[in-house]
Amino acid sequence: MLDIKWIRNHPDRVSEAARSKGVQDFSVEQLLHVDLQRRNLRQRVDELRAERNVLSAQIGLLISQKQLQEAESLKEHVRQCNAALNDYEAGLEDQEAQFEAMMLKVPNLVSAGTPNGKSDADNVVMKVVGTPTMFAFEPKDHVQLGEELDLIDIPRGVKVAGSRNYYLKGMGLYLHRAVQQLALDLLTDQGFTVMDVPLMVREETLVNAAFFPGGKDQTYELVDENKWLVGTSEGPLISYYANEVVDLSKGPIRLAGVSNCFRKEAGSAGRDVRGLYRVHQFAKVEQVIICQNDEAFAEQMLEEITQHAERILELLELPYRIVSVCTGDIGAKNYKQYDIETWMPSRQNYGETHSSSSLLDFQARRSGIRYQREGGGLHYCYTLNNTAVASPRILIPLLENHQQSDGSIYIPLALRPYMRGMSSIPCQ
Repeated sequence: MLDIKWIRNHPDRVSEAARSKGVQDFSVEQLLHVDLQRRNLRQRVDELRAERNVLSAQIGLLISQKQLQEAESLKEHVRQCNAALNDYEAGLEDQEAQFEAMMLKVPNLVSAGTPNGKSDADNVVMKVVGTPTMFAFEPKDHVQLGEELDLIDIPRGVKVAGSRNYYLKGMGLYLHRAVQQLALDLLTDQGFTVMDVPLMVREETLVNAAFFPGGKDQTYELVDENKWLVGTSEGPLISYYANEVVDLSKGPIRLAGVSNCFRKEAGSAGRDVRGLYRVHQFAKVEQVIICQNDEAFAEQMLEEITQHAERILELLELPYRIVSVCTGDIGAKNYKQYDIETWMPSRQNYGETHSSSSLLDFQARRSGIRYQREGGGLHYCYTLNNTAVASPRILIPLLENHQQSDGSIYIPLALRPYMRGMSSIPCQ
């Protein structure tokens, strides 16, 4: 959420952000019109309340002086004032509701360094690490590898739970949990507080974290409970400090959430239908930073959390690249965003496996997260987030890049302590 006072002074920048991000159901002109209406109504309500208070005091004085006829005359004025006040208060309530709904649709601004573009095809490659894996044999995709090694069972997942569902079995499950534990250990060593978070949250949690209202079509609702299943632990991690004043005197707050995640994948019919790339249930280790209100420092934090994700990919011995996400592909709530894409041989291309975002004070303003600045008053914090690892999507490059000619899967050195010491997953 942006500051309405700032929006009043910079409507063109807000309008441009909405246009470049493709936000269709928002008009800054309509927002400012409703804002003016509610301020005028509020002023009239305050005037009527003040007038009523003066009249009430005068009535009391007249009654004490036994001037009952004059008091009765003023009572009629009070009744008229109350009637008008009821009408104005009802109008104000309606305008306030419209204003609040519109404010939730205001997109965040985009950084000066964000490239212009309309889709992910316009994202700009910033860095490439490693080279695409070459094979001296005909490689298999992760589905075939998973079936042959009895790691993955998609048909039974579909039988039990419908499309885009799966079972992980044996060493497939170990691999799934190993990458998560590797990420948690790395982040713990970097000063993060690791947390297991609620998976069923109140609607306000996802509103505060700026996933709603725009993301409802991607989120599973628990009907009649006013709760939703999370698509990432980012929401619960941000709301952990909702409406609190946090202590940043010792540096930024670093949180790492591990959770199952659920996503409808609405609008993805026909896309990535084979395998584990786009599924309804998955697991993530998410980084969240809450820091001081300073853009240069936030930029440092964005680089830091991105480097943590890079380090995990390096430990997994996988080739990857970093792209700067363009205006047409960046999330509505994000100020700046990098995606990390890992080489997936079956796609003959890089596929997104991680994302890093800086939001400035957009989330904290919605969530009411503030800090005491030295020598100054309370200020809204800045927040950032990054996918440290998401599985089973990360299993795609792990299995495909590390397959060997005999059908086995090489296990990177960093994962072996979590894989019962195994150096490979042998063929059946």
